[in-house]
Amino acid sequence: QVQLVESGGGLVQAGGSLRLSCAASGTMFRINSMGWYRQAPGKQRELVAAIFSGGSTNYADSVKGRFTISRDNAKNTVYLQMNSLRPEDTAVYYCNAYRDLDGRTYWGKGTLVTVSS
Repeated sequence: QVQLVESGGGLVQAGGSLRLSCAASGTMFRINSMGWYRQAPGKQRELVAAIFSGGSTNYADSVKGRFTISRDNAKNTVYLQMNSLRPEDTAVYYCNAYRDLDGRTYWGKGTLVTVSS
């Protein structure tokens, strides 16, 4: 089992910045990717950014150039630095981890990000 706990959400004005953190615990063996998803009211959950075991990253087009995903392996923590925030970035942000060994996906409970105009 893997437990994921997000933090860092809050209310920010458009153009501002936030940094989300996701602390992972449990059996981290063969967790080969971690990422951030978000879900806005009335919309489907969507991928925001992912980071893979080799260090490569992937971003949604809507956040490229504004958001940066990174990780601290020693702390089992993944970060999402969000700059130039827009009202359309308002959503609950979920941390995600994927284990290729058994195909299991783990989710945190989410943290709310609200961007005011």
